[in-house]
Amino acid sequence: MTTDTDIQLSGPFKAVDSSGSSHEVKAIRIFDEGYGIIDVYVDFSGPIENSLCKDKVLIGHIMTKLRSLGYVGPDFGHSDLGLQERKLIVLEAPEEFSSFAKKHGWKNLAEEFDEEE
Repeated sequence: MTTDTDIQLSGPFKAVDSSGSSHEVKAIRIFDEGYGIIDVYVDFSGPIENSLCKDKVLIGHIMTKLRSLGYVGPDFGHSDLGLQERKLIVLEAPEEFSSFAKKHGWKNLAEEFDEEE
């Protein structure tokens, strides 16, 4: 489920969880603008367990994919558990992700307020 406000960072790939199960990732995406902290949306082809947002092996595969695309920085944590869905994991990116996101067209709306002061 993407909209015209999404920036797609990755196309489809496979990721394995700590039980050895393989999952088809459809895309990794972010919204095109935000205030500092960036939520990273990982869309899956099929339903996944809610607990997978905390699965370190699965998150590691997602991080490997992002690093292959040029991201340099610490691993992500899971975002608010209420944001997780049947076919979606939402991860919270650290501050270091901002420079990578900007290279892909992300706009930090908080910077507009910094300039006004």
